[in-house]
Amino acid sequence: MKKQPLWTKDFLSISVTSFFLFMGFYVLLTTLPLYILDDLKGDETQVGLIISVFLIAAVISRPFTGKWIDEVGRRKILLASLIVFAVSSLLYFWAESMPALLALRFLHGIGFGMATTATGAIVADIVPNERRGEGLGYYAMFMNLAMVIGPFAGLTIVQYSSFLWIFTLCTVLSFIAILLGLFVNIPQKTEGSVKHPKFTLSSLFEKNAIPVAISAGILAFAYSGILSFISVYAKELDLLEAASFFFVVYAAFIIMSRPFTGRWFDTYGENKVIYPAIILFAAGLLVLSQANSTFVFLLSGAVIGLGYGTIVPSLQTVAIKQADPAKRGLATSTFFTLFDTGIGLGSYILGILAVKTGFSSLYFMLAGVALFGLLVYYLLHGKRTERKTIHSEADLPL
Repeated sequence: MKKQPLWTKDFLSISVTSFFLFMGFYVLLTTLPLYILDDLKGDETQVGLIISVFLIAAVISRPFTGKWIDEVGRRKILLASLIVFAVSSLLYFWAESMPALLALRFLHGIGFGMATTATGAIVADIVPNERRGEGLGYYAMFMNLAMVIGPFAGLTIVQYSSFLWIFTLCTVLSFIAILLGLFVNIPQKTEGSVKHPKFTLSSLFEKNAIPVAISAGILAFAYSGILSFISVYAKELDLLEAASFFFVVYAAFIIMSRPFTGRWFDTYGENKVIYPAIILFAAGLLVLSQANSTFVFLLSGAVIGLGYGTIVPSLQTVAIKQADPAKRGLATSTFFTLFDTGIGLGSYILGILAVKTGFSSLYFMLAGVALFGLLVYYLLHGKRTERKTIHSEADLPL
């Protein structure tokens, strides 16, 4: 039977929309600390607060967005969230004090949380069912590219120009995202196709996605140590120049592996991909903890890219597969709510821990956290999947 096409206009439109969203996010993530310290004369505590407020707003908005996109419709919520994101980007031109910037970051975080939840739910509807692992893997690759290009573009602009050009770039990127969002043809059967129960806390989460989302949150906690402290660790090792290439190597290995891992997921099942990916992630953290040269430092980026870069789209695919088709929006928001919570808690807790243990010991411990995430995944989902597979094979005619 002929495979259904994956690289359609709609798939490309929503993937590139996501790329521009995440590129704007990463441009500001890497340059706003400098803006606070240099232009607003703030301190490191305020830098951490600016990052935390954005993430808290995104986490708060996701469960509500998951409920709304299944009830109100994907297109309406997508366009509304993209407009909130774009208006927030424009308002940075007038954010000239810490209180104003904090309020703006909260609004921007709401737009980001809503928009990324909506795009995640839409792409799950667009990709063919039998190619969902492959499709979501390629979709995640666009986010990985933004993670490399965004910081590079932002830091280059800051080096040669003013922050006005940073804010101009982010505004342009966000309005391009709106234009691309208009071209996405969202399947009509998913538009407002389900009514969730009356508002309760449980109505904001898809219970079938929670086990996998818990595993993702634990692994995200471990990954937050890289997101938050890799440049500080590199400076400690006198490898600061290598730090700028860490995510380049990381993304390069994700891109090289993506054509294979997504297909393996669809062909052999989630466990055959997720177990090795988590082990690779733990191994990469272990290598990073022992880094004493540029080669070892960048080698850890390659191994982590192969592992963690495969984990996120794979677990997201499982979360969506566990949910009723009409509740994919809620499943997506449930997954990313716990995922973002893991990163947020990790950034705060690991910062305190690093002061006491040092970064080498911290990354060694995080390798253990990753393996703990493997155990949790096995207990909450993997074991049940294996049991189903054994029963299915037993029912086959001899």
